[in-house]
Amino acid sequence: MPLHVVVMTLFPGMFTGVLSESMLKRAQEAGALRVELVDFREYATDRHRTVDDAPYGGGAGMLLKPDPIFAAMDDLRARVGQGSPPEERVILLSPSGRRFTQAVAEEYAKSQRLILLCGHYEGFDDRVRQGLATEELSLGDFVLTGGEIAAMAVIDAVARLLPGVLGNVASAEDESHTSGLLEYPQFTRPAEFRGMRVPATLLSGHHQNIEIWRRKHALYRTWKYRPDLLRNARLSERDREWLQGFAAGDFSGIDVW
Repeated sequence: MPLHVVVMTLFPGMFTGVLSESMLKRAQEAGALRVELVDFREYATDRHRTVDDAPYGGGAGMLLKPDPIFAAMDDLRARVGQGSPPEERVILLSPSGRRFTQAVAEEYAKSQRLILLCGHYEGFDDRVRQGLATEELSLGDFVLTGGEIAAMAVIDAVARLLPGVLGNVASAEDESHTSGLLEYPQFTRPAEFRGMRVPATLLSGHHQNIEIWRRKHALYRTWKYRPDLLRNARLSERDREWLQGFAAGDFSGIDVW
């Protein structure tokens, strides 16, 4: 049964290219993913299809009205029914939500339906959060024009974790953030290019040494570029010894470019 993703948006046309190319196209063709785009402007009842209004109490900007969004959700429920978390999640894309991470993507990949609510203007009337959302999600500490780009990122990150989407299961397991570390450097042919050579260990054919090289370089990259990730990474005693060495200035075995 495919993961059913419903995107509530004012701009469904933004998703056309993203959903018809590369991995997301493959996921849909393989029957692992089904994406439904719902334009909640169609559920506005006035002649101008109004979806926003000024906030009570004053202030800059406009807020998305609750009634078109609730009506769109009512129609969806009438067609597909209503599930309970975590089988179904109604996700409000909002700066106040929890941070989207690889671990969250893995949670979502185990669900049956994701409903993504994309905001615009100054955000939603808070009754949308109170009455519809099961959770809030933030892509990061920056401001986007609307929730659509965040929704695309969520769909992409989740879809590639669905069974049968990636040709090589190990690809998902080895990627950055899956183990809590950044990914190790990778190389392909030619062995030398413009004076830059592939590390000798990777050309040796010695699988154990290659695995050690990869782990140590993943740890080094994380220590150098994203040390914040180390707080929650799964580390062995050997990993901790290497980290202590890096902190002391010992970079033996590290190929630095």
